[in-house]
Order: sequence, then C-alpha cells, then structure tokens
Amino acid sequence: MSAASRGLLSRLKQFQLFFAGPKSPSLYPGAVHSAAHFSAMAEEDDSMSSRVIEAKPGVMTPGSRRTGAIAVKCGMTALWDKWGARVPITILWLDDNIVSQVKTPENEGICALQIGCGQKKEKHLTKPEVGHFRAQGVPMKRKLGEFPVTEDALLPLGTPIDVRHFVPGQYVDVTGITKGKGFQGGMKRWGFKGMPASQFAPFDFNQVREFSIFPDLRRLWLRSPSENDKPVIDATEIVQNEAKPDSIIDGEERLCESETQSIGPEKETSSFAQIANQDPEEIYKELKDTLKGENLSHTDWNAVNEILGCFCQSGWATNQALSLYIGASFFPFAAKKFGSFFIKRCKIDLAKYLVSLGPGNEADRFLFPIFVEFCMEKFPDEIKRFREMVDSADMTKPHTWFPFARAMKRKIIYHCGPTNSGKTYNALQRFMEAEKGVYCSPLRLLAMEVFDKVNASGVYCSLITGQEKKEFPFSNHVACTVEMVSTEELYDVAVIDEIQMLADPSRGYAWTRALLGLMEDEIHLCGDPSVLNIVRKVCSDTGDELVEQHYERFKPLVVEAKTLLGDLKNVKSGDCIVAFSRREIFEVKLAIEKNTNHRCCVIYGALPPETRRQQASLFNDQDNEYDVLVASDAVGMGLNLNIRRIVFYNLSKYNGDKIVPVPASQVKQIGGRAGRRGSCYPDGLTTTLHLEDLDYLIECLKKPFDDVKKVGLFPFYEQVELFAAQVPDMSFPKLLDKFRENCRLDGSYYLCQHLHIKKIANMLERVKGLSLVDRFNFCFAPVNIRDPKALYHLLRFASSYSQELPVNIAMGIPKGAARNDTELLDLETKHQVVSMYLWLSNHFEEERFPYVKKAETMATDIAQLLGESLVRVCWKPESRNAKKAEPQENENGYQRPMSLIKLREKKNEEKSRPTQQLKTVTA
Repeated sequence: MSAASRGLLSRLKQFQLFFAGPKSPSLYPGAVHSAAHFSAMAEEDDSMSSRVIEAKPGVMTPGSRRTGAIAVKCGMTALWDKWGARVPITILWLDDNIVSQVKTPENEGICALQIGCGQKKEKHLTKPEVGHFRAQGVPMKRKLGEFPVTEDALLPLGTPIDVRHFVPGQYVDVTGITKGKGFQGGMKRWGFKGMPASQFAPFDFNQVREFSIFPDLRRLWLRSPSENDKPVIDATEIVQNEAKPDSIIDGEERLCESETQSIGPEKETSSFAQIANQDPEEIYKELKDTLKGENLSHTDWNAVNEILGCFCQSGWATNQALSLYIGASFFPFAAKKFGSFFIKRCKIDLAKYLVSLGPGNEADRFLFPIFVEFCMEKFPDEIKRFREMVDSADMTKPHTWFPFARAMKRKIIYHCGPTNSGKTYNALQRFMEAEKGVYCSPLRLLAMEVFDKVNASGVYCSLITGQEKKEFPFSNHVACTVEMVSTEELYDVAVIDEIQMLADPSRGYAWTRALLGLMEDEIHLCGDPSVLNIVRKVCSDTGDELVEQHYERFKPLVVEAKTLLGDLKNVKSGDCIVAFSRREIFEVKLAIEKNTNHRCCVIYGALPPETRRQQASLFNDQDNEYDVLVASDAVGMGLNLNIRRIVFYNLSKYNGDKIVPVPASQVKQIGGRAGRRGSCYPDGLTTTLHLEDLDYLIECLKKPFDDVKKVGLFPFYEQVELFAAQVPDMSFPKLLDKFRENCRLDGSYYLCQHLHIKKIANMLERVKGLSLVDRFNFCFAPVNIRDPKALYHLLRFASSYSQELPVNIAMGIPKGAARNDTELLDLETKHQVVSMYLWLSNHFEEERFPYVKKAETMATDIAQLLGESLVRVCWKPESRNAKKAEPQENENGYQRPMSLIKLREKKNEEKSRPTQQLKTVTA
C-alpha cells in the first residue's frame, strides 16, 4: 500500500478514520506477540529527566492499552462464510503509519504515542508542523493522531505500524472524520434512522463501532459481527473496555453475563459454550446420525417449537436464504421441513441452549447455518432450479448486452440546459451536417416536425414511427421515435432528445436502450441537468468519452406576481391556459369564448398528432382569431408554439390513484414553453389562475433539478423467453410478476412499471393460440387501458390473429364532425383503434393485416373531423368512462331499477289503461 500513488489516495480519501485498540490486545490473552507488539521498558537516568524507549518483546496483560492507527476508509463490500451467510466488510487502508512522537509522564505528564500517516511535502505544511517533524527526526506526515497507552505499550520513535499490529478476531473502537453522508454504510447495515447522535451515538447498541479484523498484507479488512458470531461464554475471551461504558464490547460482555446467570450451574454453562463454538456442519451431522432425539420436557418442547416457528417467519433468514438460491416462496416449506427434522432428533443440551437464546435474532443466526446444511442435502434440485431461474433473470451490467457498441469508441455530447436555450437546435444542426444520422424523438409529433424541417432544408430524411414509415429514396437521415430506433444500424451522428426521460417509470427503458446500444461515432443528448450524473456513470461503465455543453435560457422566465385572480376574463392574446384534465380543458375553453372576445385552440394527449399540429398552426398564425391556447401537459414537449404567457389553471392532477401536486420538473418543463426566440413573444411569462397557487409555482421554478439516481430497464423478449423456459406452464401475466420478483439489477437501474402491459396480458388470457412472442408484442400496443372500447378492439384483433384469419378493422366512421361530447369521444377512440391497427401491422406479418391502406385513409379522415369538431365545441364535456345514472330517490328511499321484462310489462299496462277507462264510461 505504501507504494500506491497519491492519485489513488485522493480517490480513496472519502473518510479518514482513527481507530484505537481496546485494553486487551486480542481474544487470545497470554499470547506472545511479534515485533509489532513491542512493549516499552523504562530505564531511568539520574542525570536526565527523560527516558530512552527501547523495543523489547513482551507479553501484554489484560490491563495493557496499546496504540491505535490512522486509516483511510476505502469502501464496503461483503464476504460469505462457509455456511453461506453474508458478512459485511469495511476495508481500511493503513498508509505508512509510524510513531512520530513518544510522550512520557516525565516530560509531558501523560503516557501516549503520536502516530503519523501518509506523506506530505514540506511546502504544503505550516512552519510549526515542519519544525515539529524536524525536531522529532521523522518524515513529514499528512495526518497526526495521538493515542493514550499504558507504559508497557510505549514504542520507540519511528516504529512502523501496519496491520500486523492487530490480531484476527480483535474488537476495535472506531472514530471518524467524515464528509458528506458519513458512515451511511454502517447506518444502513444496522437500521439507524438519522437520530441527532446517530454517528457513533452514545448508547449501547450502536454496532457501527464493532469490528473484527482480518489482516491481509498491507490492507485491513474490518467486518461487522457475522450473523453466526455468538456471545462467548468464557469471560477470558471477551474484549474488555471499562473506559467506555457505552461501548458495544461492554454491551457484549453484559449480555454474556446475563446469559451465564440465567443458565445456572457451571456444568451447563460449559456445555452451552461448547455448543456455541461448535461447527454448524458438525451439529447437522450429529442430528442426521441421531435416529431419535432425547425426550424433552413439555416446557422445553414448546419453547423449541416457538423458536422454530419464528425462524420460519424470519425476514432476515429469508433474505439470507436468497443468497443460497433458496427462493422466498420456497423458504417457508423448507424451514418447516427443517423444523420437523430438528425437533425429532434434537438432544437435551442442544435444546436447552436454543431455549436459552429464545425466539429472535440470536436463535435465527444459530439455526441458519444448520438449516443451510439441511437444504443443500435435502433440496438440491430445488436450489439448482431456482439458481437457473435467477440466472435467466439476471439484468446486471446491461451495457454488456450491446457488444458491437462496446467495441466502438463513442463520443457522447450532452447538451444540458432548460427549454428555449438552443440545445436541440445545435444538436439538429450537427445531425443535418452529418453524412448519415438518426434523430430519436420522445413523441410521434416531434419526429414528424423534425422530418418536415429537415426535408424543407434540403436534406433527404425518412420517418419511422410505430404507426407509419415514410422512406425517401437515397435518404441517409432518419427521424424516428426512440422505441423504433435500430441498434444494429451504423450512423455517423445520433440525437437522443429529452434524455431526462431515462427516469420515466414507464418508458425509461427505451432511452436506456438507445443510450447503451446505438452504434454511432457521435451521440448528442438533449435534456435538463437531472440525469447528468447518471449519464456520467453510464459513460464510465461503457468507456465512452463524455463532453458536456451547458446552456442558459435566451431570455429568463419571469413570474408575474399579479395572477388572473380566479377570473378567466383577464386572459390576454398569446396566453396558454394549462389544465390537467380533459374536462377542465373544455370548461376553460367554453368559459373564455363565452365571456371574452378570444377564440381558443385546444391541445391534449388523446388527440392525434395531426390534429395537435393543426391546432398549433391555428394558434401560431397571427392572421386569424384564434389567439388563446388551452392545453394539457402535452404542451410540455413536441410543439413549437408562440406563447406569451403560461397560466396554470391549477397545480394538482390525478395520477391514476389520487390527486397529487404537479412535480416541480414538469412545472419547469411546461412553464419554459413561454417565450420563444425568433417569435413575436421572445420574453417568457408565467403565472397562475388563483393567487393561492402562486407560491408553489415560484417554489417549483426556484427548486434545482432533482438528481436522478437510477434509470429504467425492461427485459427484451429473448430474456423473457429464457426465463419462461425455467418456469413452464405459467401464464404470461404471472410470468411477468415472477420475472420482476426474481430479476437482479445493478444499483443504477430499476425495472420499469408494467401495469399497462400486465392489464393487456390479463385480457389476452382468454385468447387461445397466441405464442409467447405474440403475447409479448401485443402487450406493447399503444392503447388507452382506461378506454373499454379500444381494449375490445385490441382483443378482437388478437383473436383474429390467433385463428390465422386476416385482421379486419370492422369499424365505420361518421360522415360529419361531432355534435356533442359523446361523438367527440367516439372519434378519439376510433382514431386510437386505427392507430393501433397500423402499429400492429408494423410489428407483425404484413399479410395478416391486409387493410393498412384503408386504415391510413381512415386515420387521416378522423383526424380532420376531430379538428373540425374542436373548432365547433360548444357543449359540456363528459367523462370517457361515464357512470350509469344513479337511482332516483323517492320518499321511501332508493328504488331498485326494474328489469327489462318488468319495464315491458309496465308499459303494456299503461297502454291498456285508457282503453279500460273508455269502456267504463261507455257502460
């Protein structure tokens, strides 16, 4: 370690730790130590008041207190002992420790050793420090620490201190000087919650300070107490530390004393100590060789049963068993079998020792290694099967999935900045200059816009989305949605827009795939700073060069302190009112057009891209009467709009489960759409409709971007297929749940949500004859899972496909624009169904979807009808999933709706009544 470079030291110097050995040198008192354990012998000189410290071998006594050392914390890892239990390890580096000063009672009044570590140049030290080192005659040191010692533990000046100064199994106290989050590894390991004194808190159970030592050349491996470490009954083997009453070692000692007192006779205590120190493998062999256990008392039998029952439900044991490929679902069965085996063959002394531990962690840690031996012998097939299943769901190191991309030396340029800062413009300029390039868009709408723009500038460009493919002859440029980009095609330049979508819980996997898998010499990423750190980490994993280009907004976004005061009459030309539900959007549009002279355009997510572009063109055109835009959060990306001011109708929305505040990142994204360079509104303004929302708006805009820690992943079909081979005869929805349960991920990745996929998979369970790959592809179809009509058509498409019949659209379109909101909703659903048909035709065999041309024509016509309908909107909006009318209340309470038969009978009775009355009058 002393030969390590100073660059390594600077990288490792996250924490500098002072750790001091306790008064007892090891768990083996009476041992004669090597040269590193020198004791100091005092020789008095009548003519001098000082002593000369000499190194002589000696024996440390229980009252001896030796010096500690100064170390640098390198990090944390883990080892597994021979029973498969996980042992947390903290690695400390002793960097050239020597004795830099000896303090004696004659000179300084105390008995202590000053230890120096590391190396430092003279020019980097203060004059007093340089004078101190020269006076002592030792090299210049980076760090100094003083350790009180007993007189028999004084060492000569210049004595080196390395890891052999400590003994394997010895307990030490650790004190640290930290930066940042401190000893978060130890805090997480022992479940601390950040109390006021959480860093080495002054209470007995602060186990961060308890370590055992494994010397390995110049390194020091400190481990937290193993799950299999038991309280040692023999008091001579316990490390004493009376100087610190709150020490863990002291708590360990008290625990042993209380156990010894509860056990009673010395003979039983000796027997218990023997069992505690016995190899679990030997215990298991004794149990296996015992045909019938000894008779236990009723009390002991009940206590052992209770302990074994707690072990079956132990979360700690369940988690530890996973490392041995004993699945969480199989663990209760295996633990129950083990309990039956154990209690039938258990001897009295073993049972009494287990009873002395009692239900809980101690008993679980004692039983677990024996349980492991039992499982490895009794359930080898189950363990092997689970291991193969886990290996097939291994999603660690996703950058290795793309070997051709890893073989290239790619250059990643990150254009980092807010909206309206020119980052996408610069990336697209490089895209158009390249000989061959690809642009990856988050939306069809944005891909279509780039497609038109690039072709208008004289560069041939093709368009590829899930629903359509427009290929220009001789074109070397492609604008596509990020899900459709090919990782097998070679390009010179690639642009991945809205890279912050890496963290999207549903679609983030598509951006991760593009970032890791694109085979381009130059990749441009456009986005905000939220994912910059995770992109840096990904680039370090892939070995790619990362270049950062930071941008500032052309004109700052200004928050208007004067809101609309809750009155939509205060809307002005160029305003965009942002609401977060379809109902609110139409209510705002109707209110503005009724109470003002403004006309409104409408944009929301359920509209087709063509309709949204048509509405955006109406709003951007200064020569018509449409001067106000009412939109949802869909306005946040994908459209270039001439917006003077963004007005938030409210700042809360429904997330599918409950009403929640709009995230700050989304508020920034939407608010940043105000003001556009080169338009008639270069300065961006934003405000709210209601005064009470203004403070939250200001807070969101001031708040820095959240630092994303993980990015999304989702398995390829090949991974799902490999996993399915390990669990045959399982339905596809359950297969997805099983994969999520057993997949392994690196710390920088998470598995994207598959609620959308799972709902479609559950629906398709009633369709027989679909292969696994067909089910997988159908589940990614673009359908609104909250629209039952669209889901019905998807089910019908899948049924026809499974029967090997031509898939027909079988859906007509109205002749004119919508006259009410029900017809408008129907138009939106019909366009979604047609769009879904086109998507399926691009992902399955073309001959199975023969009506593509008809579907394209229908999509165009429906989009045009939707545009005409939005212009004529003058009705109250309805919900897509409108509920049936509630039963009317009468005097006697609620009346249950009558069946169709009874309704028919009632109508017939009402028709016959006038005839009967007429006959009565005639008579």
